[in-house]
Amino acid sequence: MSAGFELRRVVTGETGEGQSKIVLDGAQAAEFRTGDLGGLFEIWTDTTSGEIDTGDETDRGAGKPQLSPPKGGVKIRWFAIEPAPEGVPPEKMREITRAAFVEMGAGDHQPDTSRHPAMHKTDTLDAIILVKGRVRLLLDEDETVIEPGDVVVQRATNHAWVVEGNQPALFVAVLVDRS
Repeated sequence: MSAGFELRRVVTGETGEGQSKIVLDGAQAAEFRTGDLGGLFEIWTDTTSGEIDTGDETDRGAGKPQLSPPKGGVKIRWFAIEPAPEGVPPEKMREITRAAFVEMGAGDHQPDTSRHPAMHKTDTLDAIILVKGRVRLLLDEDETVIEPGDVVVQRATNHAWVVEGNQPALFVAVLVDRS
């Protein structure tokens, strides 16, 4: 169990004879925690071009989680966000949030955090699906509430996710590098 949610990934491949099979079946490969329930939970990282080696059983979700996929790559992950803790001063929240972005290799992905300390911008085209919870998507000039089943196509814009209510939110995301 991860992030308070049941998370399972199934990765397929082929035998030497070209027969399809399950290569991996279980929890995430790696995680980056931002609290008891929040964080990044890695499923898979790969390139976006070239032939797929279906016989390769390397776990491409393993390794230290980074916010963005590698140049020319794609990243598939779950991510969870917890409600903001009560009683934490705004400056302390900015400090904690900034440290988390630096730790996940995204210290340079926060061009303007004046609206919210978790505002960030990546050079990716993302498909983000809310699985559980309720969140507010903040942009520089707009915001909207996202419900389970909603899909956000995030196109390299400055944004943040804020939990609505007291339950954590769980997303599935596919991030494609477009730098």
